[in-house]
Formats: sequence, C-alpha cells, structure tokens
Amino acid sequence: MYDTLLRHPFMSSAGRSATQARDLIEAMAVVEIALASEQEALGILPTGAADGIERVLRAHVFDLESMAQETVLGGNAAIPFVKQAKAALPDELKGSFHRGATSQDILDTALMLLLKPRLEACLTHLKHSREAGCVLMRMHARTPMVGRTLMQQALPITFGVKVAQWAENLAQAERRLKDVAETGLYLQFGGAVGVHSGLGAQGLEVMDRVAARLGLASPLLPWHTNRQPILALAGAIDAVAVGVEKVALDVSLLTQSEVAEVSEPAVAGAGGSSSMPHKRNPVICARLRAAARQIHGQVATLSHAGAQPLERGLGEWHAEWAPMLDAVLLMEGALESLVELWEGLEVHPETMRHNLALTGGAIMAEPAARFLADALGADAAQRIAKEAVETSRRERRDYADVLLADEEVARQVDAQDLRACVDPGLYIGSSPWQVERVLDALEVM
Repeated sequence: MYDTLLRHPFMSSAGRSATQARDLIEAMAVVEIALASEQEALGILPTGAADGIERVLRAHVFDLESMAQETVLGGNAAIPFVKQAKAALPDELKGSFHRGATSQDILDTALMLLLKPRLEACLTHLKHSREAGCVLMRMHARTPMVGRTLMQQALPITFGVKVAQWAENLAQAERRLKDVAETGLYLQFGGAVGVHSGLGAQGLEVMDRVAARLGLASPLLPWHTNRQPILALAGAIDAVAVGVEKVALDVSLLTQSEVAEVSEPAVAGAGGSSSMPHKRNPVICARLRAAARQIHGQVATLSHAGAQPLERGLGEWHAEWAPMLDAVLLMEGALESLVELWEGLEVHPETMRHNLALTGGAIMAEPAARFLADALGADAAQRIAKEAVETSRRERRDYADVLLADEEVARQVDAQDLRACVDPGLYIGSSPWQVERVLDALEVM
C-alpha cells in the first residue's frame, strides 16, 4: 500500500509501532479482563471467573485475517474479537465474558488505552520543544530583527520575542492537550443502549471501578452518542497542530534565500533537490506543515461525525476511528520534528541586522517623526520624516544622513541623539521584557 511512502513519513514511527492491529486486540483484551475482574469483585461473576478469562485471552492467538473480514460484516472490530474470544473460552466461562457490555464499550475504551501513551509522548515532546525555545529566547532576547506585517517590513522586534510568541502559542495548546490526557480520556461502558441493562444500580459502580483499574477517567454517564470527549481531544490536537504550523510557516519564510535570517539544522542528506544541487530546502518545515494540514482535515471529519443518532452512531462512530488515530500519530510525528527544528535551528543575527538596514533605516520614520516633533512641530516633523524616506530609498542613502542633511533638522536637533533614535537595534519596544515574562511563565509549567 502507498502508506509507507506517502503517509508514514509524517507520522511518528514509535507511535505507529505501538498502534498496530495486534495492539488494538491486546487493548480490547485488557478491557475485557478489567471488566470481568471488577464484576467478580462485586459478586456479579463467580470467584475465579476473571482469572480464567485472563488466562485464555492472554494465551489465545486471534485470527487477524478472519477478524478483518468479519469487521466488514459486523461493522466494528470488537464484534469478531468477542466472537473469537468466546469460542476459545470453556463453556463455564462463556456466560461470564463480556457481561453487560456492548461492542462500542470495548472498542471506545481500547482506543483510549492506545491513545493515552501516545498523548503522554506528545506532551514529552512539547516539554522538550519548550525547553529548546527557552534557550533561544535567552540567547536572542535583544537580537534585533525586522518585524513584518502583511509580508512587508514594519518596525524592529527581537528574534527572542518572535520565539516567545511561538512558544506561548504552543504552551496554550500544551495545556489543553495535558488536560485531555489527564482528565478527558474516558472509559466507555453502558451496555446495549447505554443504561447498563441487566446490571441495574451496579452498572454505574462497575463503570467507575473499571475506569479506575484501567487508569482512565470515569464519565458522568456513558457517552455512546455524546461525542464531546472525542471533540475535546480533537480540539486539543488541532490546537497543537496550529501552534506547530505557525512555527513552520515563519521559519520557512525566514529561510528564504532573499531573507536568510535562520536556517534549518544542517543534516547530511536532508533538504536537497533532485535537480538543483545548490538548494537547502526547509524540509522539516514542509513535514510540519504537511502534518498540520492533514490533522486539520482529520479534525474536520471528527467534528462532522459529532452528532450521532439515538443510542448508536450509524456510520458517524465508525468514521471516527482512523482519523482519530491518524491525527494523534501525525501530531506525535510533527512534535518529534519540532524538537529537532528548535534544538538545531541556526540563527543569523548579522543577516537580521543587514535586513534591518535594507531601507536605509527608513522603517524608522515613525520614531523619527515623533523625535523631530519636539523641535519642529508635528506637521513639519511628519513632512520631513516622510520626504526623507523617499530620498533614502531613491538615492540609497542612510536615513539618518538624509534627515541631518535638512538644514532645519541639523540646526535644531542633536545629531547623535537623532542617530540613536533611528537606530533599529535600539527601537525594540518591550521585546526583552516580553521574553522575560514568557520565560517566567514557561519555566513553571
């Protein structure tokens, strides 16, 4: 299949290895064993039933090919799983297996078990990228560069504050993902129509106890057709994707040959072109943006499947499984690449200085007008500052030199003070203090 070359390069290989079909089968077995154990503890099943079920399930080799074929017929993988498991059990245990459960209970819960370690891995990657971002912020808190609005040069900022924006963007997404990972991965257990048929008042107690045994959150109610837990997960994943994509977009723009303010990490064999040997393409950024775009699509599918009919989804539930897993694996892969990007990012302060001077300093017209207004009045200051911009651009002369060539300016303004006023490296606003503020916040996360 095409996955190896077209899908997997954007996903986490560790994540893919841990979410194979056999892993899903193992997770469904874990759910059934936990269910039997808690039902036995409550006296619903006879003593020894849970151990017997566990021994059989641990030893049994499920027929994956047959299960795949029967999934087509039954609509979900839990149905042939339960069928094969029951067939392997001795007669005295068959009635104790899968008691009070439905296929959605087993599959939804198994998926939560598969996702939990993947989300934990993503949070670890976010932590490492945050740490790398803090290093960049400290190094470049006062490294001046041009800020750009609508893709055009605007006013100076520092590279440190640009990284601070990236890092805080991701930190907000990290908090959302952490909340879902810690409190929003719910057990599913409601039985055929979500009211624990056959278990009565004990149904809710079984639900709570199985959730605790599996390390999952216990829902207020079964959520067969209330898909808010899935939407919360999807929203958190998409928030991370947006944060990652913002970094990749900015970095890729800053790596352009005509800008060249940063470079991706130099890795042997990476970033080459099949036809242009001189190129060093921002391939990490390409991977990040490709993963993010795919995640946005997967999340849209999950959102479209959110409203499900009556007590069981008819296609909507089924449409969730692959997009949900794909989105998580894409997120994990993107975060692995983000750590690589931030830890190895090459920053070129001298080029940033050069680009600040491209307009001859004309980007400093606004502070120049303010400075001149005290001596010349607001109207004259605006006129002189604006005319000097055009002269500086047309004649390729330094902006301060053009201003000081004006007799009125030269007579009434101290030249050294004016040059300091229009030095882009000194006009960085609150950049260093914003960096400090973000560092203080991120270092206590």
